[in-house]
Amino acid sequence: MRKNLIAVYPGTFDPITLGHEDIVRRAANLFDEVIVAVAGSTNKSTLFSLQERVSLAQNIFADSPNVKVVGFNGLLMQFVQDQNAQMVIRGLRATSDFEYEFQLAGMNRKLYPQFETLFLTPSEQFMFISSSLVREVATLGGDVHAFVSATVETAIKKKLGS
Repeated sequence: MRKNLIAVYPGTFDPITLGHEDIVRRAANLFDEVIVAVAGSTNKSTLFSLQERVSLAQNIFADSPNVKVVGFNGLLMQFVQDQNAQMVIRGLRATSDFEYEFQLAGMNRKLYPQFETLFLTPSEQFMFISSSLVREVATLGGDVHAFVSATVETAIKKKLGS
């Protein structure tokens, strides 16, 4: 008998991009439940508050019954255990992501040996998109509609007063 497979997709999601959305929707076809874990405690300076990032992601995945969005603070592995998840999903855009993600996967496995890391790449049209690039383009007055959902684009414009 197959157990309920739960995967956690963690990130800052500031903002959530079409690349993130692509990975979540594809993962939702592989797992019984995908938890989008929006990180609150971070050393990054964010454009959106934790609650705003959670709300945007919840809006985007409202049509996906097996996707849940949760904000969290603290150690990812503790969150994974609290959710009874067996898998962490990490997105890889380019080979430059791999070294860091590989180290992170090793550390996480040492902390919580019962879980696995699954690396997914976004679809080709989203390979170059990153939240930091979207923030930079938006801050400089550029058009980000090709990189984020309409909901996120509206929220960015409102936040930046443009």
